[in-house]
Amino acid sequence: MRPFTLLLIDDEETQLKALKSYLERRDYQVYTAVNGEEGFKIARKHFIDLVLTDYRMPGWNGLVVLRKIKELNPEIDVVVITAYGSIEDAVELMKAGAYDYLSKPIDLNELENLIERVKEKRLLMEENKQLREQLEAKFKFESIISQSGEMENVLNTAGRVANSKASVLIRGESGTGKELIARAIHYSSPRKDKPFVVVNIAALSENLIESELFGHEKGAFTGASQQRIGRFEQANGGTLFIDEVGDIPLPIQIKLLRAIQFGEIERVGSSAPIKVDVRIIAATHRQLEDKMHLGEFRDDLYYRLNVVTIFVPPLRQRKTDIPVLAEHFINKYSSENQKEMKGISGEALDRLMKYDFPGNVRELENILERAVVLSRTNIISMTDLPGHTQPPTEKKVLDPYNYGDGYEDKVRAFEKEMIGSALEQTRGNQSAAARLLGITERHLRSRLEKLGLK
Repeated sequence: MRPFTLLLIDDEETQLKALKSYLERRDYQVYTAVNGEEGFKIARKHFIDLVLTDYRMPGWNGLVVLRKIKELNPEIDVVVITAYGSIEDAVELMKAGAYDYLSKPIDLNELENLIERVKEKRLLMEENKQLREQLEAKFKFESIISQSGEMENVLNTAGRVANSKASVLIRGESGTGKELIARAIHYSSPRKDKPFVVVNIAALSENLIESELFGHEKGAFTGASQQRIGRFEQANGGTLFIDEVGDIPLPIQIKLLRAIQFGEIERVGSSAPIKVDVRIIAATHRQLEDKMHLGEFRDDLYYRLNVVTIFVPPLRQRKTDIPVLAEHFINKYSSENQKEMKGISGEALDRLMKYDFPGNVRELENILERAVVLSRTNIISMTDLPGHTQPPTEKKVLDPYNYGDGYEDKVRAFEKEMIGSALEQTRGNQSAAARLLGITERHLRSRLEKLGLK
């Protein structure tokens, strides 16, 4: 099993060395840092189970370290150590997400008990994963996978608006799951037995949008060889989901407004009104207020669509959803590809937790589908993840045309990258890594010691 890994942050080097020695004798893997900034860099690069940080330090104090670590990966437990403990400090630390706090001088028995509690908590979390599928239906709004407070607020609002007739505007970046929310609202509403129709405005050319929404009569324009009903008529009695509503041209916005206000549409090439009973759910990643200011989006349409607004936060703002989403996607694509995957390694999940996901949930799904397909084992590991998920490094050090860093620093950085990559590819097997690098295992061990790599 992987050793339990701690990161110690303290500006008192004597205490740091003594504590490191004590913990390593108990088979813990220990990283150390003399300030918060250095500790944060270590946490960004390595898999960490528990951070023990001093409270009073130059630069970042313990509270800042706590907040930075939780922002990086909320799954990492943080304990703050202080010689100046007070009830006010303790309350503030616990509110900010600290697992616990300790007072100096550290009682080693108390420290051991605390570490055991963290280990037990993590073990329980692993065991609870087996129960998650059974409990999912109780705690999730329809089929949406989440466990973050941010998404609970979204689902709470969506659940309350579902039974109404109100138009809903769902906002958020591409890939956050806006259509999933729209479907959840529809299938939880009295209209659930009627059609749920989707139209993506961004996927249509401007001259096709009107026909797509309202339909057309035979001969209405060149190529209209037969009558066609539009999405409004298809959705009659149900829900029409208009994705990327901010891309609708101004002339068509007027017709959309009329359809929402009066429940009437006219097909292109006809002046006969058609009654429709359609609930509108619209979505956009654009700033409609800016488009209104520029005269590109009608104010009256905005207020008709924006009866209830639901903002779906990006994945980087709800990182606690990543583990359950990862589990869901691994199970999904294991089944689709007839592979018996058991899950994802702690280190690989840690890398995903530290990645910002510009493509949001859609990108996470893509990454894990790829990993399941390419994995040679039944556990998704670091080597199964694409290179762009790696945390940012000081690449300028490796740039041969950047002379701001000294020669020795550049050589050392390059050697670290090369050896680290070889060890990652061989899953830590030093003999195999040495063969890959074309050096002896003894030479590799010597370099590892000199470079401070373990």
